[in-house]
Amino acid sequence: MKKFALLFIYFIPLWSFAQLKTDVLVIGGGASGVMAGIQAARLGVKVTIIEEEAWLGGMLTSAGVSAIDGNHHLPSGLWAEFKNALVKHYGTATALQTGWVSQVMFEPQVGQQILSEMCSKESNLHVLLGTRYTQIISQNNNWLVSLAGNTSETIQAKILIDATELGDVAALLGVKYDLGMDAQSTYKERVAPQQANDIIQDLTYVALLKDYHQVQKPVNPSSDYRRENFICACEKLCPDKQMPRLWDCEKMKTYGKLQNDLYMINWPIHGNDYYVNMVDMNAQQRKQAIIKAKEHTRNFVYFMQTELGWNTLGLADVFETSDSLPMIPYHRESRRIKGLARINMNHLEKPFAQAEPLYRTGIAVGDYPIDQHHGKNPKAPDLYFVPVPSFNIPLGSLIPENVSNLIVAEKSISVSNLVNGASRLQPVVMEIGQAAGVLASLAVQNKVSPEKVSIRKVQNILVNQKAYLMPYIDVAPEHPYFRAIQKMGATGILKGEGKNNKWSNETWFYPDSTVLLKDFLEGLKPYYPKLKLPTFTESELSYPLSYPQLASIFIHISPKHQVNLPPTGTIQRGELAYLVDKILNPFYQKIDHQGFLSQEKNKNNP
Repeated sequence: MKKFALLFIYFIPLWSFAQLKTDVLVIGGGASGVMAGIQAARLGVKVTIIEEEAWLGGMLTSAGVSAIDGNHHLPSGLWAEFKNALVKHYGTATALQTGWVSQVMFEPQVGQQILSEMCSKESNLHVLLGTRYTQIISQNNNWLVSLAGNTSETIQAKILIDATELGDVAALLGVKYDLGMDAQSTYKERVAPQQANDIIQDLTYVALLKDYHQVQKPVNPSSDYRRENFICACEKLCPDKQMPRLWDCEKMKTYGKLQNDLYMINWPIHGNDYYVNMVDMNAQQRKQAIIKAKEHTRNFVYFMQTELGWNTLGLADVFETSDSLPMIPYHRESRRIKGLARINMNHLEKPFAQAEPLYRTGIAVGDYPIDQHHGKNPKAPDLYFVPVPSFNIPLGSLIPENVSNLIVAEKSISVSNLVNGASRLQPVVMEIGQAAGVLASLAVQNKVSPEKVSIRKVQNILVNQKAYLMPYIDVAPEHPYFRAIQKMGATGILKGEGKNNKWSNETWFYPDSTVLLKDFLEGLKPYYPKLKLPTFTESELSYPLSYPQLASIFIHISPKHQVNLPPTGTIQRGELAYLVDKILNPFYQKIDHQGFLSQEKNKNNP
């Protein structure tokens, strides 16, 4: 009997190992991980998501941050699909505008339900909730990942996606990373501190409150509660009426108002933001840090109940946790891997003027300002909503420079510390996840590591999924030339114009306007450096491109193509993008992860 038992124990792992195989393993079912899993599954590869918590969605749901920041006018890919599902659930888009902080607000459990339904529709996708990894090893060009929790199996995967909240998988596998603020000398970012430091953004343990009307739901404070910590959270009790960013208390309350008498409390001004750098802590240290962050939030709720008179606002039992608080904290910052590309604030402000044309490799877009929360750390600089134009994220930011068959998503991509303040927001992170899913599926199907996958193939699939490569606010996916404009924008042949307009960060393509002949020729030059184009006069170069001029250019570049264009008149930028894409197809000229064409590299490195 003992012999049989030993054999049984020995064979179970081998049998299980044979059962648990997947093409792509996504570790972390947060905002990025869910979208990565859905997208890769739709492209025909087998995908497994493991998530330690009982919910999918991460900061969208499990952390309680169910108010979308930014990208309201950039309905890209799976982010738009999620938003449309919310509209369908609540009836109208207006029904999502319950609080003034966002145009898209929802109950966390509704977001979780929608994400679960999106996953359940994908036959190639398997989700393991309540599951964590305990060991990851590389063997024969595959990953072997030991699991614990609701399953204690080992799973084999070809490609791994780190979609954890803090980039823990990348760190475990030896990926090099940065943590903290970059020195001004590193990237010459105009608002960076003079010296580098280890300061990260405040996190928040969100509270979801419910109005119980006539019933009081008191919260007990911790032993170190001090009302002085919160009296300037809003105007009523604050002795300094001239304090910057001092809000009316009712305005603070309705900031995160949700449907069905719920209020999301995620208040940075003397509220429940909390400073602790727990990224490199061990599990026990993190647990203790989370306890302190929770106590701080409960103290803030107690302050609101007792000092502001909101005694019928109590913690809502939405998350089904023992303390009625969310399952995880809202982490605004994590490790920032050293990737094949790194975007800094200069790329956001002037993408077309940088040495590296990273914008050409864009796979996700955002329009939020640089928003860094440092209110609870007196040593940190004040970086309150630094305006930038809308921007895109390069594909190389998802690919670590020293580990193969690994893709990094969520907030741990390769960006500068300042850019993290804009790239960390939910829609951008969802789009990053979608791009990670495309990249992973192509790596599997082509039997190569992600760094060898064609950038243009990734971008083309994304555009076909109605995702943005360039953040053009005036060209929606329904526009007849959307795909062509996105692709030509990513070549740089036709460039947009970035601007900041108060709270709005925008980039405009102007599809119905014209383009000067000289600007069009300048855009073509990197793609056809040896081409002898027709000779135009100085006067012609300074006027809008005409149909006859375009026909002449097409004939010189591609003599085999017969193009019937109007004999007179000027051409608009939208139609021009369509014709250049159709006739010349420059988008498919190969680029590297810095955005350079092969002829540009040869020119710079003779």
